[in-house]
Amino acid sequence: MNLTIAPLSVSGNITKISYDKIINSNNLFLQTKLHPSSKFIIENNLKFTDMDDLFESSEDFDELNASIAERLTKETTCDCVYAVPGRGIGKAQYDAIKAECVKKGIELITLPSTGYAESACATANISLSQPYTIISASDLTEKFDRKKLLCIEEIDTLMRASEVKLMLEEYYPSEYEVIYCTTDENGIYSSHTIKLYELDRLMGSYGYFASSVLLVPAISFDEISRYDFDDLIYLINRLRAPDGCPWDREQTHESLIDSLIEEAYEVIDAIKKQDVDSLCEELGDLLLHIVFHTVIENELCEFNMMDVTTGIVSKMIYRHPHVFSNIKLNSSQEVLASWEELKMKEKHQETITEAMRSVPECFPALLRSHKVQKKAAKVGFDFPDAKESLSKVYEEADEVKSALEGNGNIEEELGDLLFACVNTARLAGFKSELLLSEATDKFISRFEKLENSVISDGKSLEKLSINELDMYWNSIKHNK
Repeated sequence: MNLTIAPLSVSGNITKISYDKIINSNNLFLQTKLHPSSKFIIENNLKFTDMDDLFESSEDFDELNASIAERLTKETTCDCVYAVPGRGIGKAQYDAIKAECVKKGIELITLPSTGYAESACATANISLSQPYTIISASDLTEKFDRKKLLCIEEIDTLMRASEVKLMLEEYYPSEYEVIYCTTDENGIYSSHTIKLYELDRLMGSYGYFASSVLLVPAISFDEISRYDFDDLIYLINRLRAPDGCPWDREQTHESLIDSLIEEAYEVIDAIKKQDVDSLCEELGDLLLHIVFHTVIENELCEFNMMDVTTGIVSKMIYRHPHVFSNIKLNSSQEVLASWEELKMKEKHQETITEAMRSVPECFPALLRSHKVQKKAAKVGFDFPDAKESLSKVYEEADEVKSALEGNGNIEEELGDLLFACVNTARLAGFKSELLLSEATDKFISRFEKLENSVISDGKSLEKLSINELDMYWNSIKHNK
């Protein structure tokens, strides 16, 4: 025995093979007799069993699909045909039917079809010789290509229409012209050009049915109002094309280094200022550089954006075994320790010195020393706490004093003093880079108050002695 799924269609577009199977079946099942595509079955007085009662009685789709599968496979002595509207049935129902067929030794056959989208396109005089995507309205969260015609089927309720509209407005202008296609009582399509924002305002005009289709024409790059990651990659490729921008074509990894660093610091500045709008903009600027460097290498056939994203995702999975495997880590400290261990294995580092040398030399000096000290601390080469470390700061300060008096290398001793200060800050739980930045900001703020006080007193900074300036400074410092 076999069970054949024969897709019906609307507007009389049923395939000949499906038509013949349905007409000649002695054991015909119909998903629903209420759909216009079922009209020819009723008009030809074909004997069938429909599933409408199961739609009414089932609590949910799981129960419905199981009940349909059971009914279709209950008779195992003769071939059956299951006629379904549109292109066919959904995956969940198909899987339920297939499972029952396997269990009962029934061969399952699915016939080719033309669905709602094909019929709608024919009505709207839109050729499917162009690139296109057909997707159910319920699956629209999936990624789609705006450079292709988008055919969205089964806009069957006002709520669904609203969901589709909101999703599309993330990618298309609200005023973008789209084509809404729906059927009359005879299953015949009509097409209507509307603005995208009007999609959920059609209840009194055209209505929403399982056969309703929204056709969204491909959009040109300059018409888009909101852009995604793929658009950014396209933009950089376009700028570096032979007919693109001369400046962008000339850029190399090396020429972009300074601006890459600047953009990273501008992101940090926006975070520190808690400026959300600025953060959004600066993250975009930083992302532009990531894409730019990747496009340069893609031109050289070295790697592309998929390689970059694959690399970082694979790395994160590897370094999070407590998330992606059965390893249990109970605290952030355990996670960080595991991270460092896995990182050393990943980079084939066998000694702490190798790990220290892996810290990039181009890092800001305070940050680099902080990271090197942390690696030494992993094997216990560290002060027990910040208080003990502070004694080293005093010791190094004395050596700087001695060097300034002519008894040592001033440059070297100043470096040792800075290194000791970083160590104390680290053991106290702070990052020297941020501390120094905040101290600089505080100095600027206090100096501004000093300058304003001097000016308000009718005096000039340049004409005051250092002792007089110190008096202003101490007054501001103590009054804060």
